[in-house]
Amino acid sequence: MLTLGVNIDHIATIRQARRTVEPDPIAAALLAELAGADGITAHLREDRRHIQDRDIRLLRQTVRTHLNMEMAATDEMVGIALDVKPDYVTLVPEKREEVTTEGGLDIVGQKQRLTEVVAALQNADIPVSLFIDPHPAQIHASAQTNAKFIELHTGCYAEAKDEKSRHQELDLLAKGCKIAIAAGLRVNAGHGLTYWNVYPVASIPGMEELNIGHSIIARASLVGLERAVREMKQAMLGNL
Repeated sequence: MLTLGVNIDHIATIRQARRTVEPDPIAAALLAELAGADGITAHLREDRRHIQDRDIRLLRQTVRTHLNMEMAATDEMVGIALDVKPDYVTLVPEKREEVTTEGGLDIVGQKQRLTEVVAALQNADIPVSLFIDPHPAQIHASAQTNAKFIELHTGCYAEAKDEKSRHQELDLLAKGCKIAIAAGLRVNAGHGLTYWNVYPVASIPGMEELNIGHSIIARASLVGLERAVREMKQAMLGNL
């Protein structure tokens, strides 16, 4: 059954805008779970622009579904993950100047380093997911790192300007999912998914979890977090 991971980064973004204590991402995670979220995702960035170390540690203590820690493949982040022990880690590319993650990891070009990071985490019983574009070469390279999961980057699909382009990108995602499963990988997806475009991705055979943040938090600012999460779950079923 397809599940929903709710990314709470932008609750922390609002808090950090004033360098204060609210809104609290920990409270947001609780509300999201009460509303039916199947997991909580939080990205501890190197520059700490939103989620802070304290948040990750408290989330580990309070999340009752599963905690997915997004992070760059740096020694600092590996050390934090080994200490905190999230339920799984998603390795993502990270640039200081970007507003949000702009594309997938280049597994082909960094395979040795990423294989080492995957081994360090999975030897500590922390499954690893690699955030990648749906290109066959990146998928096969991901399998060679021994990661358990990939997360397919859905940004190109979400940003497609016309129906033809959208169908082409959706086809790439579907083919990528099929290739990954054949290679022994489990498949998640995320980035740019909204209430209006999520259903076709949710319908891809073999997809396990969608990680969605901005659209849910944006809607929550108008209708409340619990309703926003429930409505996304409905949208994933095509029932919005």
